[in-house]
Amino acid sequence: MALLEVEDLKVYYPIKGGILGRTVGHVKAVDGVSFKIHERETVGLIGESGSGKSTIGKAILGLVPIHSGRIIFNGEDITKYIGKNRSPYRKDVQMVFQDVYSSLNPRERVYDLIAEPLRNFEKLTKAEEKYRVDELLTIVGMSPENAVKYPFEFSGGQRQRIGVARAIALKPKLIVCDEPVSALDLSIQAQVLNYLKDVQQELGIAYLFVSHDMSVVKYMCEKLAIMNKGRFVEFGDSDTIYDNATHIYTRRLLSAIPNIDPRKKGKNKELRRALAEEQAANSIQYYQEDGSVYQLKQKADNHWVAMP
Repeated sequence: MALLEVEDLKVYYPIKGGILGRTVGHVKAVDGVSFKIHERETVGLIGESGSGKSTIGKAILGLVPIHSGRIIFNGEDITKYIGKNRSPYRKDVQMVFQDVYSSLNPRERVYDLIAEPLRNFEKLTKAEEKYRVDELLTIVGMSPENAVKYPFEFSGGQRQRIGVARAIALKPKLIVCDEPVSALDLSIQAQVLNYLKDVQQELGIAYLFVSHDMSVVKYMCEKLAIMNKGRFVEFGDSDTIYDNATHIYTRRLLSAIPNIDPRKKGKNKELRRALAEEQAANSIQYYQEDGSVYQLKQKADNHWVAMP
């Protein structure tokens, strides 16, 4: 049984118009998406800005309203619980936010930031609470002495590790990582990603990893979902998609990965130009007449592609 099942999820934002401000249409941020995440598994959501990938993560946590669809967690339909405080679901699903500078309250010390979820869901003594906070800081590679400091006293990478410590405080079963390293330097990105992997192995957590960086998700994820215009254009095992990418959007994303070999610069540039021409000449093979994405169809084992 899957840990999390998302069935035909739709998130629409109304478009208001006229003197009375009536709804005249909708922006389809997420338009009928379905997928599963199993225990200890990392599923990557990849796409450009505005593709709808972050909206899926926020919808799962109840941070944006759901237009329709179902979210099933541990075999139970929890759609009605989403967004409600103190539901068991809120304890089992946490989030690591993209913006490391605004996701932590600057007026609170690190100790209180990490202890807050413990105070909301668990009844611990002061000594037990301090032991747990010190333990969480140690897990993410920080000294317990840092608990008395404020967020502004840390670098971006250290702040993100504090965010990870807060997310794992309640020992959740699933963490939504919304581009957790996009605002960090490359060397710090590697540190945070390694800590996320270590935490996953130690606590058995599943990740929904949202990113626009194909090289990052290749390192982190067993399965990939490529998003474009609110729908999946390709879904499957990481190795399968990297080796046998079919949809033109996926192939263009892969071609945009930087190559450190300067001798291949001209070849990669030519490949990107050829893929752009192919999409322009054969767009009906990949997109419907109104520009929307086709429904997913199974191409092979563990590989689905949006095609007519």
